[in-house]
Amino acid sequence: MPNTALFQLGMDLAARVEEGTNCVAGPRSTTQKEELNSAVSKATEADDRLDHFIEREGVRCAGAHLIIDLYDAERLDDLNFMEETLRRCVDEAGATLLHIHLHPFEPTGVSGVAVLAESHISVHTWPEVGYAAFDVFMCGDAMPEKCVDVLNEAFKPGRSAVSELLRGKEVE
Repeated sequence: MPNTALFQLGMDLAARVEEGTNCVAGPRSTTQKEELNSAVSKATEADDRLDHFIEREGVRCAGAHLIIDLYDAERLDDLNFMEETLRRCVDEAGATLLHIHLHPFEPTGVSGVAVLAESHISVHTWPEVGYAAFDVFMCGDAMPEKCVDVLNEAFKPGRSAVSELLRGKEVE
């Protein structure tokens, strides 16, 4: 029986290389190492590098990680709306959704993650002050920048701020 907490975080997913994506989902246990190694070998035969690093602004990196802050935003406590919005982000970015887990807090607030084959989108909200913090990290062909417009349209912030980190720039 899977560990419920790990399953809720999307960590109990079978190891696989997602066809058409650029990332590998890791093993859920050491017994799956052989299965993962086999998948990696097959994918490597089709492509010189399995990592599918990207080039952004002339820099080769593992992926783009956007830090998105929304201020004076609306509907930050609406769990169903948050899930719909995360799904729209995934679709617009051309990513592959593996699992969404959202947790409502009392009296207000939501924290959660959309686990992607390409990495993740996480969210933490403080509705009492209209603030939301989103992290959008994606590798390969996914377009994390598409999430910015989706989030601004959905939560109608008075102001938003976006920072980009290029992850894995020093990997040879």
